[in-house]
Amino acid sequence: MIVCVFCGSSSGHGTAYLEAAWETGRAIAQRGWGLVYGGAHVGLMGAVADAALQAGGEVIGVLPQGLERRELAHPRLTALHIVSSMHERKALMARLSTAFIALPGGFGTLDELFEILTWAQLELHNKPCSILNVNGFFDSLLEYLDGAVRAGFLRPAHRHRLIVETAIPPLLDGLLTPPPAPVNKW
Repeated sequence: MIVCVFCGSSSGHGTAYLEAAWETGRAIAQRGWGLVYGGAHVGLMGAVADAALQAGGEVIGVLPQGLERRELAHPRLTALHIVSSMHERKALMARLSTAFIALPGGFGTLDELFEILTWAQLELHNKPCSILNVNGFFDSLLEYLDGAVRAGFLRPAHRHRLIVETAIPPLLDGLLTPPPAPVNKW
């Protein structure tokens, strides 16, 4: 199992988000799974990578050239792929991974999460997609998705493809369950 983690390049306020990133990285490595992430050494990204490395895990970073030039590249990864664009980054992360987790983050995290969910909806992959809802961080996003179902813009089966947990052990266990059979978007 190789898990892709989407998360913030910032740490957020307080310690809960950093602690969740550390726990996620450590738990992935302790299960003998690999980690794929955005390749930076800062914020939650750096924390998830450092925790996995410290626990003896394989950590693969994927970083666009422009961010490498800003000296954001993590210096101690198992492997670091430098790509030319964010589009290439997301495509390579998807190819390398067998499951996806989103931790708290901003625009980039949501972009990555929604692109991978869209690819699942369009049957471009059938890999588990999940979020770790730390301190209710994703509550309003989940309300939005439920509203999209009620309004007829999102099928319930597509909404329920997203695994949502508040603790990392059940979230990782959920990634072992194959996603439901694809449902035609139209």
